[in-house]
Amino acid sequence: MSSLLLLFFLLCTTTSSSSSSPSTNKNEAETPKTFIIKVQYDAKPSIFPTHKHWYESSLSSASATLLHTYDTVFHGFSAKLTPSEALRLKTLPHVLAVFSEQVRHLHTTRSPQFLGLKSSSDSAGLLLKESDFGSDLVIGVIDTGVWPERQSFNDRDLGPVPRKWKGQCVTTNDFPATSCNRKLIGARFFSQGYESTNGKMNETTEFRSPRDSDGHGTHTASIAAGRYVSPASTLGYASGVAAGMAPKARLAVYKVCWNAGCYDSDILAAFDSAVSDGVDVVSLSVGGVVVPYFLDAIAIAAFGASDHGVFVSASAGNGGPGGLTVTNVAPWVTTVGAGTIDRDFPADVHLGNGKIIPGVSVYSGPGLKKDQMYSLVYAGSESGDGYSASLCLEGSLDPAFVRGKIVVCDRGINSRPAKGEVVKKAGGVGMILANGVFDGEGLVADCHVLPATSVGAASGDEIRKYIMSAEKSKSPATATIVFKGTRVNVRPAPVVASFSARGPNPETPEILKPDVIAPGLNILAAWPDKVGPSGIPTDKRKTEFNILSGTSMACPHVSGLAALLKAAHPDWSPAAIRSALMTTAYTVDNRGETMIDESTGNTSTALDFGAGHVHPQKAMNPGLIYDLTSYDYVNFLCNSNYTVNNIQVITRRKADCSGATRAGHVGNLNYPSLSAVFQQYGKHKMSTHFIRTVTNVGDPNSAYKVTIRPPSGMTVTVQPEKLVFRRVGQKLNFLVRVEATAVKLSPGSSSMRSGKIVWSDGKHNVTSPIVVTMQQPL
Repeated sequence: MSSLLLLFFLLCTTTSSSSSSPSTNKNEAETPKTFIIKVQYDAKPSIFPTHKHWYESSLSSASATLLHTYDTVFHGFSAKLTPSEALRLKTLPHVLAVFSEQVRHLHTTRSPQFLGLKSSSDSAGLLLKESDFGSDLVIGVIDTGVWPERQSFNDRDLGPVPRKWKGQCVTTNDFPATSCNRKLIGARFFSQGYESTNGKMNETTEFRSPRDSDGHGTHTASIAAGRYVSPASTLGYASGVAAGMAPKARLAVYKVCWNAGCYDSDILAAFDSAVSDGVDVVSLSVGGVVVPYFLDAIAIAAFGASDHGVFVSASAGNGGPGGLTVTNVAPWVTTVGAGTIDRDFPADVHLGNGKIIPGVSVYSGPGLKKDQMYSLVYAGSESGDGYSASLCLEGSLDPAFVRGKIVVCDRGINSRPAKGEVVKKAGGVGMILANGVFDGEGLVADCHVLPATSVGAASGDEIRKYIMSAEKSKSPATATIVFKGTRVNVRPAPVVASFSARGPNPETPEILKPDVIAPGLNILAAWPDKVGPSGIPTDKRKTEFNILSGTSMACPHVSGLAALLKAAHPDWSPAAIRSALMTTAYTVDNRGETMIDESTGNTSTALDFGAGHVHPQKAMNPGLIYDLTSYDYVNFLCNSNYTVNNIQVITRRKADCSGATRAGHVGNLNYPSLSAVFQQYGKHKMSTHFIRTVTNVGDPNSAYKVTIRPPSGMTVTVQPEKLVFRRVGQKLNFLVRVEATAVKLSPGSSSMRSGKIVWSDGKHNVTSPIVVTMQQPL
């Protein structure tokens, strides 16, 4: 209620301070928008034949429009309302909560081999072999739809659709019934929320059907569960066999993302359908602003899915390398950051002064002339149009200045390939795309429309300095770009991708996020016909596969792995699957050193990679798991000081917080990682404890001994130091105590140290990161 009153107050004060007339102010304050309404589901009077009839009766105004009803992961409906109508609804006795929706955005093939999943008879192929490639599992991909004709979605040698499946293939003129098969077993689309805000969609630019007009959904679906396709490549790059993580798993696509974004009311409807249809895994490469869980439609929907036994993986976001950028942080969601794989696409800049600057690109069109150097200019130099020219924005470049030259453009605002199109239109022959300071040294290879390459921030500075010094010496700067194709066995790998969002968790610092990282940089996967590989409308090139980067690409890797693990261990809960992925993850690269951060070249930390990079084979047999039930999450929410009403919005049932005091504090959620936050407040010594319960899923008679690697300057003790199991399924508890000494910090600042505890029986190593944050209050 207070949040709605605040919203109403803000709307009123914003309009009253403007210079328009009072009637205009009132109209602006009363602009309808989409709200999501949580109801007491069992309070429906018998006079109403369905919940939908009941909800419609709650909407007194003729202008109010019912958009979706929800009855599986959430109980309630969404509607287009004015703020005053929303406030009136909140007063009804059966309405538990009313909150406005967010607009979310997309977090935009060598990876199975890099992960050890290539199909073979050796031990590396064990995961695929044991799970029969996950053939009875269904992965629901909530995204931009699918291009069903792609070979990645063929159903050769697949058995009948699993009997449990209750979903449907929604057919339209451009998505006939033949679009679905024994591989792509379900396809739906949800546009009511999108159109409620944006008006009727333009069907000349997007499809009113499950068909993908963007490419992102086709790409993510094929990463999760694409079939083996050979040969596969993008414009000749990354050639080989393309395959998803779970090539025999079934796919169901739920299209919620449109030209203007992905709307919460539609996302909630997709989750509701997916769980009701019978998916085993939901893959969501979409995110937005972090808000409390009871106001977060994705967190609410994901809780409902988890409560029904469905594993939910979500992308961590592309807001890195800064801290506190991670999204989709609810503890019942597996949050996935992005790492590199051991393959890249070098395209080096050769400067007129003899220096060679490393870059990356996926470009295969007409190249620059061999052995010819071209004039080199910086778009943001004094001869150009200042700031907008430096970014190579549409219409900002003077053709007389750039014609026939290679142009240096700064990264930011418009898409990376769009900058190349601007240069090409103005007559430039090539582009060097330079990272800004915030982007650091992280490089993303793009399918450019002209000869172009991306370079890091330091390299960009070096190139600009060379141009300036050449101008002063009256000898014009020159350069060329040399494209070297595909390079494999790159070291170091994996590296934490520069864009991958980082912790700490902005909503609950005691829960470490992201959970894990997976391949997310320059990933080859399926692509639709009607979209050029650069994603620019004028790009008419066609390719069956495309190379994209983002935590969007990392998330479906984990979705596919979760399906394989569920196939091999049908009785495992979503929390057990995540625990297996986390406790077996690795933090060491292929040089044998701790993974580095791509943006700085420095050693990365648990705030960057969570528990580490997924290791599928070890996850098959983790030895011990940290399991969780919905009741544990309720205790977590109680200890997060959520009200009983707030908790019911998330959990669909009345909460009993009496057991939460036994759980102690938020950090005692039985999570595979441990995170402590100490407020110094003048204290010299501080301590906390964690209680954890592990379940034996390894050998019946086994004894695990603990090894502790405490964060530097801290004391960590574990009791008992040995856990002796007599049977599979047995649970044992242990207590971890962390003691810290105050460190010198300026007011408002913090310092983070990490370590780990490892339980080992000589066969399994069950690893949990420990992160300790010291904060100096203002």
